[in-house]
Amino acid sequence: MSKRNKIIYWVTTLWMSLGMVSSGVVQLIRMEDELERTVNHLGYPIYFITILAIWKLLGVIVALAPRLPLIKEWAYAGFFFAMSGALISHLAMNDPLSEIFPSVMLLILTIISWYSRPESRKLQIAK
Repeated sequence: MSKRNKIIYWVTTLWMSLGMVSSGVVQLIRMEDELERTVNHLGYPIYFITILAIWKLLGVIVALAPRLPLIKEWAYAGFFFAMSGALISHLAMNDPLSEIFPSVMLLILTIISWYSRPESRKLQIAK
């Protein structure tokens, strides 16, 4: 893996992780603004953000940990589903770009991080 690819991987992975941790913590402590801006506005039940927050935090631990390639695939898939779901939810509610942008950015970072990860972090399929 070239130095450039390593830099791309680590920059996108760290930004993705920061975004997932920060949004997960905000959801876990149930900040009033977060509840009103997302959960109530989008029509999701309150308990949903607790589940989502826990999975985000666990996913970040797995994404940053060495090895664990199968679990990493699941973590990246979870991030992809969560962020694409957030994007679709905000689009369905005709939210402004300022509400849509964070989920789009985290979705893009997730895809780039997954795509650029080193071989040691990829699932090796026996042929």
